[in-house]
Amino acid sequence: MDTQEIFIGRQPILDRNQSLFAYELLFRSSRQNFAQVSDDTAATATVLSHAFTELGLEAALGPYLGFVNLDARMLMSDVLEMLPRDKFVLEVLETVELTPLVIARCRALKDLGFTLALDDFVTLEEQHKPLLELADIVKVELMGMSEADLENTVKALRHWPVKLLAEKVDSEAQVKRCSELGFALFQGYYFAKPTIIAGKKLSHSELTLNRLLGLVLDDADTGELEAIFKSEPGLTLNLMRLTNSAASGVRQKITSVRHAITVLGRRQLQRWLQLLVYADASPNGPLASPLMQLAATRGRFLELLAGDLMGSDRDLVDRAFMTGIMSLMPTLLHVPIGEIMNGLNVANDVREALEARTGVLGRMLLLAEKQEENDADACSALIVELPGLDTERVNAVLTQALAWANNLNRQAD
Repeated sequence: MDTQEIFIGRQPILDRNQSLFAYELLFRSSRQNFAQVSDDTAATATVLSHAFTELGLEAALGPYLGFVNLDARMLMSDVLEMLPRDKFVLEVLETVELTPLVIARCRALKDLGFTLALDDFVTLEEQHKPLLELADIVKVELMGMSEADLENTVKALRHWPVKLLAEKVDSEAQVKRCSELGFALFQGYYFAKPTIIAGKKLSHSELTLNRLLGLVLDDADTGELEAIFKSEPGLTLNLMRLTNSAASGVRQKITSVRHAITVLGRRQLQRWLQLLVYADASPNGPLASPLMQLAATRGRFLELLAGDLMGSDRDLVDRAFMTGIMSLMPTLLHVPIGEIMNGLNVANDVREALEARTGVLGRMLLLAEKQEENDADACSALIVELPGLDTERVNAVLTQALAWANNLNRQAD
């Protein structure tokens, strides 16, 4: 199989504080390419190697770990020795027959310093016990599991000093219950699902952020923007964090809102103000929020794609960034996107992209969403709609976007 036909996907893994802990890295080919598959394991191994040598995915992970799925053949592949031990968690798939040879290989990888995880765990069986002696993390699949079965599984696993990870989490209620049972990690995009609350009124801080975004889009005077920041000191703190991060490329330390406007210019300032909507007052930095991490990655991903497709249209590139950032606002504010759009002066192509996923911006946004879902078939179809792109370029853009977003949490030297 041509490795250029494999999409790189990723799914966030959060800790008990709901902060980003790691990504599971996913490598998937679309069905339309299946006829060409001669050795899927070898192709995945090649992509994995390529991702870290040429695409720079190790740098894109930033401070976060990368979980990688291993079938039986991949588990035996020499490619694994090329991966940095402190950056990766090796997941043994549930389909792997736990033979003495496989257990010996897992023990060797453990001795090399790798962290091991057992994937898609449901019920304890005798064959699992040798691997549980070596495993650091057990991923318990919640889908279809009853409350009683979940409690029995957790009770059985307490005989080993493993960290429990709940996967296929689709609600905050599941997070709460699993936390009570002692789970340390949670996987899924449940935090990004919009929960629309009928008749919800925006809080004071949400209204302020919405007003700020409206002023930015209307190209308001510097004095108007400064007045808002003076009334919300937390906003100023987060703006300083973002504009002084390594991602901004600014060489001098920003010390005030007016200074930020002077040094960055209005176009750059608009970018940081759009991101600021997702920032919180966490002492761990603005990207302690996984929602902001996702919004930043989407915004940068769309911006880079637009630059590839229509690099000469600078305004379109800026609107692409805005589309990615704003796409998660229904989740943040708990109100429908149409209601949010009513109060903002946005371009028609941005509005159509956000409300209906139509137009070039809409199709790029849908591509970002389908890549997050690891839907390779949909990604392949969307690339056909966006002439000038191919799978390899989309993967490269994703890794660049992840690296940029991770740098938002790292202060510039």
